Amino acid sequence: MKIVLTGSIGHIGLPLAQLLTQQGHELTIISSKEDRANAIRALGATPAVGAIEDVDFLTKTFTGADLVYTMIPPIVNYFDPTVDLFAECQKVADNFTKAIKQAGVKRVIHLSSIGAHLEHGSGLIKLHYNVEQALNTLADTDITFMRPVGFYYNLYAYIGLIKQQGVIAANTGGDDIATLVAPSDIAAAIADEISLPVAHRRVRYVVSDELTCNEVARILGEAIGKPDLQWVTLTNEQYLQGLIAAGMQPAIAAGMVEMYASVHEGILSADYFKNRPAEFGKVKVKDFAKDFAVAYAAK
Repeated sequence: MKIVLTGSIGHIGLPLAQLLTQQGHELTIISSKEDRANAIRALGATPAVGAIEDVDFLTKTFTGADLVYTMIPPIVNYFDPTVDLFAECQKVADNFTKAIKQAGVKRVIHLSSIGAHLEHGSGLIKLHYNVEQALNTLADTDITFMRPVGFYYNLYAYIGLIKQQGVIAANTGGDDIATLVAPSDIAAAIADEISLPVAHRRVRYVVSDELTCNEVARILGEAIGKPDLQWVTLTNEQYLQGLIAAGMQPAIAAGMVEMYASVHEGILSADYFKNRPAEFGKVKVKDFAKDFAVAYAAK
């Protein structure tokens, strides 16, 4: 199968590319960086160097593909006071939609997010709702929306706070359920999805582990020599002020607060729990804790 991957060879792209080339697929990988081309070739794939802001480039690269995998890359600095996160992500979504239509692509797998079913109340996750809505206009294209839960590597952001204050803290925590996933498990789920019979529209959640926030904190704490580590639940206002004090753009900080408030209230994960996958990924919190300890020691 001829497959085009967006997202270069990052957290998900690299293990996904390795799986797909091993399975014998003919792979083209889009990257904005020329210096990634040799690494892409080393995987047995063809590099396509260009910008996702260039619809003509995307159309040319997508043309002839049996399947295109799309994702919104981390294109925005949350600490830039001038950036419009939603507008920038919408531009990428519109570019993908135009290029897929112009190239006549018949099958797409898109990396979305838990909570992407929500039009309101999800904070930053609203951008994934918007992207799904744009792609849903492609009436002649079969689309699977992969909706992973919270990424393990987002927990690295708490290392500084643990070192400074000895806690993990956000406006979700305590006995709230933390649904977490490893990039390698997302890659495996995408590779599996490719092998399944085609459906015009399908939503697939991806998860590696489910524990309370306090259980996650205890496991991470044990790994770093702090077995009493707690995950403290802040008020929305406390968390907002902390993010702004750290330099985050106020509008993005407000979106993050609303996102985690929806986690705390069970709103974000409601559809996930109705459609929880029968099988979880291989990487558990105890496995990730080993990497977390390495990163903690290096900080």
